[in-house]
Amino acid sequence: QVQLQESGPGLVRPSQTLSLTCTVSGASITTDTYYWSWIRQPPGKGLEWMGAIAYDGSIYYGPPLKSRTSISRDTSKNLFTLQLTSVTPEDTAMYYCTKGDASVVSGTGDYDYWGQGIQVTVSS
Repeated sequence: QVQLQESGPGLVRPSQTLSLTCTVSGASITTDTYYWSWIRQPPGKGLEWMGAIAYDGSIYYGPPLKSRTSISRDTSKNLFTLQLTSVTPEDTAMYYCTKGDASVVSGTGDYDYWGQGIQVTVSS
């Protein structure tokens, strides 16, 4: 059973950096073919793929947020992270970490496991 758990502050001030961690159990983030993604959903809007880090450490970013997004991992702790800089209230959303394969990069997005999501509000 694969489980993903998002964690981090639920409130971030404008202009600051949003930092989240996804802790994975039941699967290794270094196992061949696995891709680990961050996805967000603002209130009343659709899902937005932010980026992913693959089993070999390769990193991919969604074009709209590429300049502000940084994804990394700690293989010893079997977790991966998200940092989004210079946040504004428009970055308020539910943030999810997910497990998938290479299709998440090509656009077809085959996600087989999701975290429960964490609500992050950007407000002063």
